Amino acid sequence: MDAPAKPSRRSRIGLRRELLLALAPTVTVLLVLALVEAISRQRLLFASLASSAFLVYLDPGHAANQTRTLVLAQLGSAVIGMLAFLALGPGYASAGVAMVAAIVAMVVFDVVHPPSVSTALSFGLKAGDASNLALFCLALAITVVLIGLQKLSMWMIGRWAR
Repeated sequence: MDAPAKPSRRSRIGLRRELLLALAPTVTVLLVLALVEAISRQRLLFASLASSAFLVYLDPGHAANQTRTLVLAQLGSAVIGMLAFLALGPGYASAGVAMVAAIVAMVVFDVVHPPSVSTALSFGLKAGDASNLALFCLALAITVVLIGLQKLSMWMIGRWAR
């Protein structure tokens, strides 16, 4: 016999509060995109951060969405991707090596954050400029702020629910 379905977050907190929770990751991603556009044209390098932001919004308590996991997985995948690019040049070989190495590293170090696989691929394909890694780190820091905002939002919703 199947277990009873867990009520959705929306049914527990309501549509208005659900939309308020979505506001922080949306604004954060838009800020990251504006920063990237102002400094660099390497938009693809930052696409996985949008997925990270959504995962943090969707389930902020999940182990894959904790600050340590997100930072280590994203930063490690970026470095792995850049090293693969430097060793093999741009293309599918560097992207493939970066992807496999990033997955293995995330599993070995117990920091599995699925959007980081896209980070490794992106850097493996396009990471010709070391400044891209610095810019990615800045964008990652902004995304980490999202985790704090999400925790604050959940705390506020918990207070409103009382």
